[in-house]
Amino acid sequence: MNIAMLGSGFIGRFYADSLQGYRSRDKIVSIYSRREESAKKFAADYKVAFSTTNMEEAINRPEVEVVCISLPNNLHEEAVMLCCKHKKAVITTKPLGRNAAEAKRMLEAVEKAGIFNGYLEDLVYTPKFLKAHESVKNGALGRILWAKSRETHPGPHSDWFWDIEQAGGGCILDLGCHCVEITRTYIGKDIKPVEVMCWADTQVKPIDAEDHAIGLVKYENGAIGQFEVSWTFRGGLDLRDEVMGTEGTIWVNSFLRTGFEMFTTGKGADYVAEKAESNSGWLFPVGDELNELGYNHMFADMFNAMEQGVNPKETFYDGYVVNAILDAAYKSAKTKQWEPVQLDIWRGRTGVTKDSHLQEYDAENYLVKEEVTHYGAKKVILKSKMTGKISEKTLS
Repeated sequence: MNIAMLGSGFIGRFYADSLQGYRSRDKIVSIYSRREESAKKFAADYKVAFSTTNMEEAINRPEVEVVCISLPNNLHEEAVMLCCKHKKAVITTKPLGRNAAEAKRMLEAVEKAGIFNGYLEDLVYTPKFLKAHESVKNGALGRILWAKSRETHPGPHSDWFWDIEQAGGGCILDLGCHCVEITRTYIGKDIKPVEVMCWADTQVKPIDAEDHAIGLVKYENGAIGQFEVSWTFRGGLDLRDEVMGTEGTIWVNSFLRTGFEMFTTGKGADYVAEKAESNSGWLFPVGDELNELGYNHMFADMFNAMEQGVNPKETFYDGYVVNAILDAAYKSAKTKQWEPVQLDIWRGRTGVTKDSHLQEYDAENYLVKEEVTHYGAKKVILKSKMTGKISEKTLS
């Protein structure tokens, strides 16, 4: 694939390292940056033939097959519309829009133009997530009741993130988009999110947006998604997921404490890992950062889908649903109430009801719990179907 990269900053370079480092047949052939010196530096570092400060020039080149958007949030819509105009396949970093209205316009535009669209939600492509999700799909955890995702760190790298007009929000939009898509994937992307309760505050940073938030997303089948996000966490990048079902539990630590620990006085130390706050003392390096953060699997899925003429795992539609959930979170943070998720476009199941929590034991009773005690007795706790009375029975 010949790629036009829009954006030469932090995420653009992460994407370029993955694109040209692993699937070596893919090549960035055009780079757009808002600053000429950045465009030229990126072009030199990645051997890109064409660089420009004109976005349309970067996109509308005959050799460009796909456009990768790694720009500030307020520029996503402009870039997408240019891709539609010139009929170029487009993949974009998260979040899709600053809100659901922007996301909906982009979704409708790419579908009307008939162009390939991919949503670059890397954290549903990490090796640990892919393995965990496969177990969930295979039924290892039974019916999923609750899924929680946490992403916290000391704050983003670029100035525009801290400007609420350019970014569209604070840590909810920046980090919550990851957490919401992770949890809804575990619960089932065909299950409709119905309402959100969220607390958010600006606790530390001198900004207009929130720097810390916790939210609950209620789904139509009764499952609960939970997100914890912060730009105030000290100690590095903390990525953790938990999934609980009727038959099991999964805990995932994706980044901060992964079994690789190192102590150094700092002599000769340099880069350790994304958003690491120190290069001395006890450190937690990451073996293969591009892989651990899901970039390699994500781009492989995107380009394989493009070549096969099918949709990737993550499309603009997913980005739109996430934006709609986050809109409800922002509203709830202000009203202090559960707020409905407004989805003008819903392509999942409808009319899903909460599964019964009543587990049959025999004709007269439901099973509450079965256990073996420390003294070797096996017993069950039962609830009478007729009277509702709770009793226990020793079996051996």
